[in-house]
Amino acid sequence: MVRLACVLLVDRRGRVLLQERDEHAAVDPEKWGLVGGHVEDGEDYEPAAYRELEEETGVVLPPGALRFWREVTRSRPDLDDATFRIWCAGTYLDDADIVVGEGRQIVFVDPARIGGLDLADLAEAVLPEFLGSADYRALRG
Repeated sequence: MVRLACVLLVDRRGRVLLQERDEHAAVDPEKWGLVGGHVEDGEDYEPAAYRELEEETGVVLPPGALRFWREVTRSRPDLDDATFRIWCAGTYLDDADIVVGEGRQIVFVDPARIGGLDLADLAEAVLPEFLGSADYRALRG
């Protein structure tokens, strides 16, 4: 089973930080997805979420800033089964604060635009639920 940790950052305008994957991505190339990635051997999910956020965006959050949101198991014919643990946090950051460490771009996206994006499998599965949740409403202020 593949283990992955993902992060949903929400800015004070309610925009969600998403990554546009480039053509070199092994999974869901050229699609929009959540920031995050593989949990390394011997690593727990939560530290992996902080590490992946920093590696992909340059954003360093203090311990305790992320709150666990959901665990999702996905199965696809072309991949091993994968368990994703997703964390979320509110932020005062904006696009200028993000350093793209992986993918084509990583930007805050207005929820009204998300439906028009070519979403990766996981993003398509979880973003509608997240955007309709009390967690999302609390994070956007």
